[in-house]
Amino acid sequence: MGKNGAVGIALGALVCTAIFMSVATGAPKSQNKTDQETEQIKIVKIVAQRFSYTPNEIVLHKGTPAVLEFKALDFTHGFFVPDLGIRADLVVGQVTQVRLTPEKAGVYDFLCDNFCGAGHEHMSGKIIVKE
Repeated sequence: MGKNGAVGIALGALVCTAIFMSVATGAPKSQNKTDQETEQIKIVKIVAQRFSYTPNEIVLHKGTPAVLEFKALDFTHGFFVPDLGIRADLVVGQVTQVRLTPEKAGVYDFLCDNFCGAGHEHMSGKIIVKE
């Protein structure tokens, strides 16, 4: 292999390492967002277990970004909000994040769509979006 080939491989490896490190450690926050915009994101922690979500009522505000952080305790539950087109699997031992910015006020039903046993049909809740 010639000198140019070795330099190309070394440069490629360096670029790959830099990309991996920014993904693994999290890229720096965008310079375009202010601290105030970052602080306005609402984080809601939700526990899913047979046969309930806790809390099962989530209040959000129209136009305000939110992150729903789910922790499933006993089963891979589902999270489905048909009217918002949101769907996620909630895997035991992992935190599942669902990001949304509600654009319309209203009440949106959600439910578990992975059958989790007798009582599954009662595993539901509401997202209430206020003006």
